[in-house]
Amino acid sequence: MQLHIHRFTVHKRVPLTISRGTYAESENIWVRVLEDGIEGWGEGTAFSTGHRAQTIEDLTQALDHLAPLLAPVSPLDRQQIDALIQKVALPSAAQAALDMALHDWVGKRAGLPLWQLWGGDRQQIVPTSVTIGISTPEAAQHRLRLWRDVFEPQAVKIKLGSPAGIEADQAMFLAVRQDTPTQVKVSVDANGGWSVEDAIRMSHWLAEQGVTYLEQPLAAGHEEGLRSLYHQSPLPIFVDESCYTSRDVAQLSDRVHGINIKLMKAGGLSEALRMVHAAQAWGLQIMFGCYSDTSLSNTAAAHLAPFAHHLDLDSHLNLTNDPFQGATLHNGRLIPNEQPGLGVNRASNP
Repeated sequence: MQLHIHRFTVHKRVPLTISRGTYAESENIWVRVLEDGIEGWGEGTAFSTGHRAQTIEDLTQALDHLAPLLAPVSPLDRQQIDALIQKVALPSAAQAALDMALHDWVGKRAGLPLWQLWGGDRQQIVPTSVTIGISTPEAAQHRLRLWRDVFEPQAVKIKLGSPAGIEADQAMFLAVRQDTPTQVKVSVDANGGWSVEDAIRMSHWLAEQGVTYLEQPLAAGHEEGLRSLYHQSPLPIFVDESCYTSRDVAQLSDRVHGINIKLMKAGGLSEALRMVHAAQAWGLQIMFGCYSDTSLSNTAAAHLAPFAHHLDLDSHLNLTNDPFQGATLHNGRLIPNEQPGLGVNRASNP
């Protein structure tokens, strides 16, 4: 098979600020797998979780090295492909791009969308949240109004963990909550910005405000502290940066209520599906999230969305130049279409 790699840059309508910094644009890669007249597409997004990072150079260099090794292999030869991936130590976001493209190719070969191949029920897909980054209370209210100009969200995720402390977090949260319709679900993601003591305090305060769940309250590498929080928090605790692959699920199962699966961390749809099964086996809830992904990656995740309790697949909705189109919003739910494979096409006006 042939592997083609293209770099492109996407720009956010509104820059996103979290506890680790502010992001206004992203350079991503578009991977195309060609074999037997069929073309499968995937996307790789550079990302950082604070303690780990993958740059666009990391992704392209590794895929450039892998491409000639894939030439004699079929997209159906997954065991051989996985062995080659291990051989070149492909970064997880590059794995995600290739794995996505291979699944797209197989779906197109079979003439079926991935959600149907996996037996998913699109009626079970929950609404995706929209994200409000760390800012002043007034700017946070303005950001919510901008989201509501796009569509009426049924779920809102508020980024907290401000370097200014939990008093600043509380002021921003109350400003957003004031302007959020009462029927809208509200969750909080601290991106590891709190200490154990602040996380316990905030979990009780946020529970009084009607928050649905609390995501990554402690920094990755401080998972031992989750034990104390788990037993004292009135809110369900989810982890993101602390959970990369299915291997992480078992060791977290006694201190969290759920995991946030991201294709770039996991290494693609294959590992994401393993994480779904692992979470189900340990009785944990499942969430799908994103980085600065386009419609290509978020559509891929949407094919697994029927298995999720929560979704945060809004990054493409905040882009000024998304080059792709795929899953579409219906009453706040991101629904993949009935086209074979991922069902993603080039946008008419990227």
